[in-house]
Formats: sequence, structure tokens, C-alpha cells
Amino acid sequence: MSITIAVPKGRLGNDLIRQLQKSGIGSSIDLKSRKLIFRDEENDMEFVFLKNSDVITYVENGIADMGIVGSDVIAESDSQIYCLQKLDIGKCKMSVAGITGREKFSEDAVLKVATKFPRTAKSFFEGRGQEIKIIKLNGSIELAPILGLSDVIVDTVETGNTLRANGLSVLEDICEISGYIISNRVSYKFNKKQMDMAIKAMTAEEKTEQKTEQKTEQKTEQKTEQA
Repeated sequence: MSITIAVPKGRLGNDLIRQLQKSGIGSSIDLKSRKLIFRDEENDMEFVFLKNSDVITYVENGIADMGIVGSDVIAESDSQIYCLQKLDIGKCKMSVAGITGREKFSEDAVLKVATKFPRTAKSFFEGRGQEIKIIKLNGSIELAPILGLSDVIVDTVETGNTLRANGLSVLEDICEISGYIISNRVSYKFNKKQMDMAIKAMTAEEKTEQKTEQKTEQKTEQKTEQA
């Protein structure tokens, strides 16, 4: 039975496809193409490229059997899905950022927070006892404190280059983020064998790296003992 895999557009999805292609899956996919659907006839799989935030919706509703999405998106969702495995791709941080040089927080006042991740932001500041006003945005979050819409932002940060280019800096890290393999609950029961094959291909390089690290550690320990 054919399975459909939801792939997020962008770096996370591209890294995933390159990993799959090393294992002989998804060889027909051209990452430079504008096509959104690709068929892998040999492995009986279909790949659908979606906006990151839409991957969970397609998986939950059974349009896609499985997908890959960032833990930042999962944290904002109430969807009924299985989170099957954490991946070693799509790594970054969720952080609080503000204008460089300005005081971090004013605990006596209501802090205006611009973000695409209202649930994460609310949970973080409530844990600090900080009263906030959430300003929900969908893009160009960095503009909010610059133009006076917010005091700070809560957003994903990979290198920090975009922040620095706009006169902002990280004030505090909230959590680590990485990619996750998710699946539709019903689909996993009926397509487990084929989905497990895809998961194995997605994580093949990670397991190789882990084995290499273990061997290196063992050799180091042996040399230390001999010395």
C-alpha cells in the first residue's frame, strides 16, 4: 500500500530528502523544482511539500500518513498525532530577543511580546510570573520591537545573523528545537512496515554517526587505560 509523506518546505525538508536519497528513497525528487508532489514508484511512496505549519494538519486529517515537522510547531498544536522519533536535523533554539542594549524585561509593566508561537511564549513568561500581551504575527517578527509594536519577540534562532543585522540580540533561550517524525494514528497501525522503512532511512546517517562516536570514545578510553 502506498504511503504519503508530508515534507516541510525549506531547510528541514531539504535535509530530510537528501538523507532519504542516500538510502535510495525519493530519487525522483528535484529540490530545485517548483512541483509540490513527487511519486517514488519503486518504493510506493508519495511526497507532498507543504508549509511547515500545515504538515500537522495534513497528517492529522489522514491526507498524509506521516510527516516531518519542527518541535516548535508541535508545541503550538493540539492535534491528535503520534510523535514517532526525534531527528538530528532542523536544530535551532526558541529564544526571547530584543533591541541590543536595552533593558531586558520590565517586570512591573505588561510586556508586549510579538511572536508566531503564542503558546510557547505564554508558557515561558507565566513561569516567570511576568504579565504579557501577546501580539500574534506570521512573518518578519524582527520588525516588531524596531517599530515599537512590541518590547521583545519570541522566535526561532539558528545563527542569530538576522537578529544582529536588525540591531537585535538574544536575551534568553527558552528551549532547543529539532525535527520530529510524526504520523497519523490510524495510518501507523495499517502501514507500520512501510513507514518503519522510511523512518529507518531518515535516521540511517544519525545511527552511523552515533556508532562512529562510540568507536572513537572506546579507542580514547583504551589509549587512556594503556597509558
